[in-house]
Amino acid sequence: MKKINILSASLAILVFASLNVSAQIKLSDIFKKVTEKQGTNTAATGTPSTFEIGQGIKEALQIGVSAGADRLSLKDGFLGNLAVKILMPPEAQKVERTLRGIGLNKLCDNVIVSLNRAAEDAATEAKPIFISAIKQMTLTDATNILLGNKDAATEYFKRVTTSQLMQKFSPIVTTSLNKVNATKYYSDLTTQYNRLPLVKPVNTNLTEYVTQKAIDGLFVEVAKEELKIRGNLSSRSTTLLQKVFGYADKKKI
Repeated sequence: MKKINILSASLAILVFASLNVSAQIKLSDIFKKVTEKQGTNTAATGTPSTFEIGQGIKEALQIGVSAGADRLSLKDGFLGNLAVKILMPPEAQKVERTLRGIGLNKLCDNVIVSLNRAAEDAATEAKPIFISAIKQMTLTDATNILLGNKDAATEYFKRVTTSQLMQKFSPIVTTSLNKVNATKYYSDLTTQYNRLPLVKPVNTNLTEYVTQKAIDGLFVEVAKEELKIRGNLSSRSTTLLQKVFGYADKKKI
């Protein structure tokens, strides 16, 4: 009898323990699923803190400006992009038409290609300048960009980087124009034109012209990336970006 009682007690303990473990496992699973669901719902929603806004804007802009600058610094980054392709300076477009009219197409093409190659060289130096501007951005700047116009970030970059870009790009463009023979080609082109009777001589500061056009092209690409992040949900590649720009979407409704 004693043995039977001991055996019964042991079985009871084992059954209870088994049930208890099973209950713990089930409760644990339920808790885990609820926690994960809550985490998923809240991580990318709600009102972001000022710090999160700052970090989110900086993350988004770093992705955008890096992509834009990288594209333009590739071969044909300017030449193959109709939105930023550098054409003849305005005062030289009549020259181009005249020279093409007398069969000097190759000379004109050489000038255009070389101008764009110079801009592509200069674009390689843009990213560090933009990244520096992002790092120096205040929380107020970040909030104004997030809740501002669709080009608020681009306008911010224009305001704080244009002077630095001009200083950095100018010597690079000068070197590149010489390297790709742009100066020579353009000199040949204007010389040919200026020899024609009754024409007004044309003179252009190529370095200044190409530098400005290169910077304009950069801002075109930055604006494109800014619109993508603001309007394309799939471009919000992290939880932080989803939360910050989701909040901005709600504020603008």
